[in-house]
Amino acid sequence: MALKVELKPGEKLLVGNCIITNSDQRTRLFIDGRVPILREKDILTAETANTPAKRIYLAVQLMYIEEDISTARDQYFALVNEFIKAVPSSISLVNQINNEILTEQLYKALKAAQKLIDYEQDLLSNVSARRESLPSDGESR
Repeated sequence: MALKVELKPGEKLLVGNCIITNSDQRTRLFIDGRVPILREKDILTAETANTPAKRIYLAVQLMYIEEDISTARDQYFALVNEFIKAVPSSISLVNQINNEILTEQLYKALKAAQKLIDYEQDLLSNVSARRESLPSDGESR
């Protein structure tokens, strides 16, 4: 069964090692075969991978695109070890990513890595909210 992908005007799609850019109209594609496919919104670059969880996602993305775990395995495990030390509560999410990688389900690993990014964002949002609610140095407590 073919994968159906609908693209908005101007939206990009990675298919294998090729970038497909849609024209100015909405388009529906049917893709048969086994090849890495990512929508533009799901693609990270070295520049946009600006947090630890996003760098983990980028490493998994490289494995997925190349269809080869060895592509970024060492980088991935170094990043994951640092992340777990900093955020021990993330271990279950990291284990989910690891399990998907070990079973060579790299697209699922990518989706699990997105959950790690969401978790990291929630933690950062909570820290920011707490800082804003604390009295400043000039205020009485």
